[in-house]
Amino acid sequence: MEETKQRNLVGTVASISGDKSIRVVIDYKVKHPKYGKYIKRTMKIAVHDPLNQSRVGDLVEIKECRPYSKTKSWRLVKVMQKAG
Repeated sequence: MEETKQRNLVGTVASISGDKSIRVVIDYKVKHPKYGKYIKRTMKIAVHDPLNQSRVGDLVEIKECRPYSKTKSWRLVKVMQKAG
């Protein structure tokens, strides 16, 4: 049986968007194809948080999974660092 590759990402909780749902912001840099300068990019991902354990500002690890709703295809793995 073939294993599927599931991506793990680390980001910051930007908002709590309802029961068992959070929005996670992931910042990364890409190199400009022509000029070579690094450009900052941001992704906002809807994440399933079944235990409502994260708060705004927490550093969290998320994992790709089956779709929970129209926009949620990620779930919370663990809270790595609580917000100050």
